[in-house]
Amino acid sequence: MKRPVRLVAVALAASALVLAACSGGNDGRPIIGLITKTDTNPFFVTMKKGAQEQATKDGIDLRTFAGRIDGDNESQVTAIENLMALGAEGFMITPNDSRAIVPAIERAKEAGLAVIALDTQLDPADAADSTYATDNFEAGRLVGEWARAKVGEDARIAFLDLTPDQVSVDVQRDQGFMEGFGIDTGDPNRIGDEDDPRISGHDVTDGAAEGGRTAMENLLQRDPGITLVYTINEPAAAGAYEALKAAGKAETVTLVSVDGGCPGVQSVKDGQLGATSQQYPLKMAASGVTAIAEFEKTGQKPGNPGGQDFTDTGVTLITDDPQPGVDSEDTTFGTENCWG
Repeated sequence: MKRPVRLVAVALAASALVLAACSGGNDGRPIIGLITKTDTNPFFVTMKKGAQEQATKDGIDLRTFAGRIDGDNESQVTAIENLMALGAEGFMITPNDSRAIVPAIERAKEAGLAVIALDTQLDPADAADSTYATDNFEAGRLVGEWARAKVGEDARIAFLDLTPDQVSVDVQRDQGFMEGFGIDTGDPNRIGDEDDPRISGHDVTDGAAEGGRTAMENLLQRDPGITLVYTINEPAAAGAYEALKAAGKAETVTLVSVDGGCPGVQSVKDGQLGATSQQYPLKMAASGVTAIAEFEKTGQKPGNPGGQDFTDTGVTLITDDPQPGVDSEDTTFGTENCWG
């Protein structure tokens, strides 16, 4: 399905300075894009690897882009404009801002491109033609359920979230943890409106180790009695652990997270993380490439399973300290299925 190349020279000139376009030239193969939140987080590095492997199998010219940092919506908008100009068949995106990116998504769909969200749903979810993702609420619920069984109901709990923007993946994991732990979430679509006295506080991390360390330091200053820490992802957990270690609390505070990357699974094995929910970015990326390649051949746009707003690519609780009544696998399984 070839479409005319659109001239957006200004946008292209600007984007050349800020984007990480990584794949080769257009030699007649269909072009498909992959736009990730960043190009440094191991989760997105793995996602790019999975997309490239599948693109090679399918004879696709994959063009990859990334935001500068988690939360960088502007670079992702520019990446979409680049792909429209290149005549791409479609693209996959892990949105940095699941609401702010939607107008750019709508322009791309009006131009005939197929759009697939990976890992993080758009807001609204049907702004994408389809979504391949972890059930992020379930990922949070699993570590919350494990934490309640491990620590008990009298915990003092710190939440290390993603950004202040209330993006879908952040909200779903945070609220899933609360449900798993037995906390009344209030509005399930909003972080921070709960009044449970066990909640010590929330802070944001940008999904990075440095942010996790700073957020943990901030929360410990306000409440040295914290006994349980939920983190949005494993890089944030790694930073939180360093702050706990520096404060002499690494042995007394239980840390849980979501990701299932190889460094995170090793942290579970080493006892730094109590448990993590493992997700599968290679499967997300490969499925997305195949769906857009099929669209290029048949003109049939991708879609979600009937009655659902995303295709669940699976999640597994990983821990070496299993708790009664909580389904989990050990770090041997986690290592065999980890990424990054």
